[in-house]
Amino acid sequence: MQETVRRILTARVYDVAVETPLDAMPRLSARVERPVLLKREDLQPVFSFKVRGAYNRIAHLTDAELAKGVICASAGNHAQGVALSASKRGAKSTIVMPTTTPDIKVAAVKALGGTVVLHGESFDDANAHARTLEAKTGATFVHPFDDPYVIAGQGTVGLEILRQHPDPLDAVFIPIGGGGLAAGVAAIIRFLRPETKIIGVEPVEACSMKAAIAAGEVYTLDQVGLFADGVAVRRVGDETFRLCRDLLDDIVLVDTDAICAAVKDIFDDVRAVAEPSGAVALAGLKVWASRNPGTGALAAINSGANVNFDRLRHVAERAQIGLGTEALLAVSMPDDRAAYHRFLNSLQGRSITEFNYRFSGNGTAQIFVGIALSGDRDERHALCATLREAGYGVEDMSDNEIAKLHVRYMVGGRAPSLTGERLFRFEFPERPGAFLKFMNSLQPAWNLTLFHYRNHGDDVGRVLAGIHAPDDQYAAVTTALDTLGYPYIEETMNPAARLFLA
Repeated sequence: MQETVRRILTARVYDVAVETPLDAMPRLSARVERPVLLKREDLQPVFSFKVRGAYNRIAHLTDAELAKGVICASAGNHAQGVALSASKRGAKSTIVMPTTTPDIKVAAVKALGGTVVLHGESFDDANAHARTLEAKTGATFVHPFDDPYVIAGQGTVGLEILRQHPDPLDAVFIPIGGGGLAAGVAAIIRFLRPETKIIGVEPVEACSMKAAIAAGEVYTLDQVGLFADGVAVRRVGDETFRLCRDLLDDIVLVDTDAICAAVKDIFDDVRAVAEPSGAVALAGLKVWASRNPGTGALAAINSGANVNFDRLRHVAERAQIGLGTEALLAVSMPDDRAAYHRFLNSLQGRSITEFNYRFSGNGTAQIFVGIALSGDRDERHALCATLREAGYGVEDMSDNEIAKLHVRYMVGGRAPSLTGERLFRFEFPERPGAFLKFMNSLQPAWNLTLFHYRNHGDDVGRVLAGIHAPDDQYAAVTTALDTLGYPYIEETMNPAARLFLA
């Protein structure tokens, strides 16, 4: 750790990076009943902390190394940090990006002086090609996290936090992807303020550092969810693992709804729009604060603001559930108008946020309803209990992923006579031909019985699909989907599907 601290104290970042403010969050502070501070790395020139580590690495290259240029593989914030840093040092930068990278990200890297090479359909493909070009050209590979100078550059974030808040801090919350930011910030805080707790935060569907620490060694996840794409890393670095394992006090996991709620919290308090990965640390702060009452100050790092505008619609929808201000319920009742009146009266004046229904023909209505709440999570459970006592069949869909991603937009279509159908939730690449490739993977004897896609502004599309095949061919269906290579989860027995789609 001592060598890491020395590198942080001598890091060269301010030729391109700026010292970002540590802003108070008065509204959230009032809710958690203790001071909450937000480190604004979204205000960097490339709207992300990544420029710190990239520049510190490039600033330590010799003139001979600079003459050969630098190279990296990235489709996100690291790409922009490397391109800007190399331009500042007068070096050529080559950025290898997957062919699936949105045009807006490619254009941003080019505008900063980077030469973009599009290769492969995944980050792993792009990374392998970058390593091949490194060997051919002699360019220096700038790793996004597992490099001592990159770690040191990111560690200057922690140094600024301590300088800007000389009073005691109970805990600092750091988002973890590959672990570069967490390793650097943890090293300097542990050295200068050993009494301050250092808490890493990961999405529950991309918990590579927590899995590695639990395993006692660097561990590769089979797959990760890409909602918070800036921290969606399957395998952390060797050096970042060593530092985080020894220095972090805890790692908190957060789900998509909690991240979206934190995006809204940031907007409400400081009028900034964070990317999902930028809000991960604040989401973790809220979870930790609910489990650890106290009065001491807490600080979280907003790591970036490179969000596609189209994603904000999805973020806004999910934030209400994350904040506890909306419940999504499946409610069974007699299929007649009088029953609807009784149901609405039983809500005791609560506002309805959505109401989805289609005539069933069997005397029982299945309704998908959104109900506004005050923000108290216990209220949702109490509401369900009250409705059940009133004789309604109620299933809480608020934590059901396919209900929130798909079913709420599909209510009204049922196929009760279709037996043997299997439902799958996919992540399709957001590129032309992805649906056709999926269709070509299905054998002629298999029927596509359901398909729902809705653009969320991500690099991947969320798809719900139904497949009907002869009984003796279901093993072949699974084999075909595995070969297709699109991440998927079978959802045939999901209660949202059973109640509204089967």
